[in-house]
Amino acid sequence: MDASSSQAGSVVLVYLQGRKAAGGSHEVATHCELARQIAELRDARLAGEFDPSSAYPPGRYLIPDDTLTTGDARQLGIRDECDLFGGVVPFAFVATKVIVHGLPGGTRQAPPGWSHALGEQVRDIVLPGYSAFTRDDALAAASALLGNGPVRVKRPYGIGGAGQSVVKHIAQLEAELAGIGDDALNAEGIVIEHDLSRIETLSVGRVRVGDLEACYYGTQRLTTNNHGHKVYGGSDLIVVRGTFDDLERIDMPDAARTAIAQARRFDAAVAAAYPGFFASRRNYDIARGIDANGRAHAGVLEQSWRIGGASGAEIAALKIFKACPGDRVVHASTWETYGPDPVVPAGACVCYHGVDARAGELTKYYRVQAHGGQ
Repeated sequence: MDASSSQAGSVVLVYLQGRKAAGGSHEVATHCELARQIAELRDARLAGEFDPSSAYPPGRYLIPDDTLTTGDARQLGIRDECDLFGGVVPFAFVATKVIVHGLPGGTRQAPPGWSHALGEQVRDIVLPGYSAFTRDDALAAASALLGNGPVRVKRPYGIGGAGQSVVKHIAQLEAELAGIGDDALNAEGIVIEHDLSRIETLSVGRVRVGDLEACYYGTQRLTTNNHGHKVYGGSDLIVVRGTFDDLERIDMPDAARTAIAQARRFDAAVAAAYPGFFASRRNYDIARGIDANGRAHAGVLEQSWRIGGASGAEIAALKIFKACPGDRVVHASTWETYGPDPVVPAGACVCYHGVDARAGELTKYYRVQAHGGQ
């Protein structure tokens, strides 16, 4: 049975594991609104939050708030990428930042299932850095990098810059590690990489819902939140109907073409290193910046195989491709604005508007426009 016929008469279910709730009520509300729109794309019914005690008709489709493990997927009846908006990995750590880098200096302490080959295979398409699962390995990684300037320390589950710090001396790192604790470090790991300035973050991705498939490249923008901090403010994407090969056939800046090649290599390397991985939503952030010595770097920063900040734009593009079979390329963007009286352009779709207990007054919307390259 093909993807389009299997979705007929199915129900769409939200599956919350706590990630969205931890981010605030606006995260849950946005997730549910996007789930409603995905249900419309599938000509299906949104049946609320998944209840393991309920009986659902065949062909149920889940929208988790986080990447699932193979064991979770099996229990939920998810067989392949046609059954969810998101991704499935054989081990939980594969969905986090730690797989982007290898271990320092030949150390071997890592969680069961760790691929020692992946770090070598992707080393030239990621930023200079290491992952570590012990205090000694983290200190060794920092010692190898600090000679070329400050390093950025990243917790593996951080989102949008959360859980990160910049250290200039080993003593600062020792204090950071003490705050994390050995148990968390052993269980989750940590990422240590060169800190870059003049950062530009590009996004490359692929999304599939039923028989609709699209790929894209674009950039992220920052905004100022209600607490005066610079945070994620949205994404601007050029979205092409079809595969990565279709995406690469359009005109684009050289930096975008390089980012796509890096994302595709990383995606293929992960699939080879971790059999059982699959995803209907794949998003890769590629960072471009300058290190303390003035050297330019560009590489994959992290992966996302779950509904995310750019998903409103992804869904907007798929809507156009469904409604207009002849359309091939669109410009889709998401926006997150803080404070009262937001200016929402005509024709935009508002996914969230309200006052969150943590974030304050916040509006999220997306819009889609024709693209000159169509």
